[in-house]
Amino acid sequence: MSCQQTILDYGLRSLGYGERLLPKSDFTLCQHFTLIGSGLIWNIYFGALALLIGFFIANAMALAKASPRAMLRRPAEWFILIFRGSPLFIQFFLAYFIFLRLKQQGLLPWLTAAQFGALLVLILNTAAYSAEIFYGALRSVPNGEVEAADAYGLTGWSRFRRVIWPTSLRLAWPAYTNEAIFLFHATTLVFFSGFPAWQQRGDALYYASYFADKTFNPFIAYPILAFYFILLTLVIIGIFGLVNARLNRHLPSQACPKLRYRPQVIR
Repeated sequence: MSCQQTILDYGLRSLGYGERLLPKSDFTLCQHFTLIGSGLIWNIYFGALALLIGFFIANAMALAKASPRAMLRRPAEWFILIFRGSPLFIQFFLAYFIFLRLKQQGLLPWLTAAQFGALLVLILNTAAYSAEIFYGALRSVPNGEVEAADAYGLTGWSRFRRVIWPTSLRLAWPAYTNEAIFLFHATTLVFFSGFPAWQQRGDALYYASYFADKTFNPFIAYPILAFYFILLTLVIIGIFGLVNARLNRHLPSQACPKLRYRPQVIR
């Protein structure tokens, strides 16, 4: 089988298109790259949607935690503590157990599917971590900028929208970029936790593990997986770098903070 035919057969297999059966023997390098790359579609799906939705939840939680009202502050503090204080792997297991019980009761049966249930867990997890980042940025807004806004007659929502929130976003963006990178890496836990891969339609790590188990050689599949995620990380850094430049467009070029990737070894 030619490499072109392999791409046609397995390029979109993780989405249910193309060849239904996985190769059983005589594995080629093209099959490795094609199937692992096909699974990467799910990693991008989980990461992109969780990041997008979690961004808005995180900002709301950061504002709630910064609120002087205990009825808003306490729930936000507990939400952040629970999701930051427990391992993501355990969160997947517990969530799938809860969703399975709900399905047995006839409630929300679609949550047992990874594309919905696991996505919800990732959204809540990244929202908690990002909320702490944005909360710290809110606390770091210089008092001089707030006083200048007061001098211009800006109060309430107008002051927050024009001065406080843009400044906090600029301060938080480098750290938030690292959170985005870690989130995409964390998507590899989805099909290794509790959520099953229906009809062997898994993510990149799922297919890399399949090849490693069949060939008893992890030194081909896993480096290919790492190669794909390095490329994905470079794309994320590039996109977030453009946003960072946009947020700091009013600053001199030498004063604009550069994005740096600081991996979190332990979370």
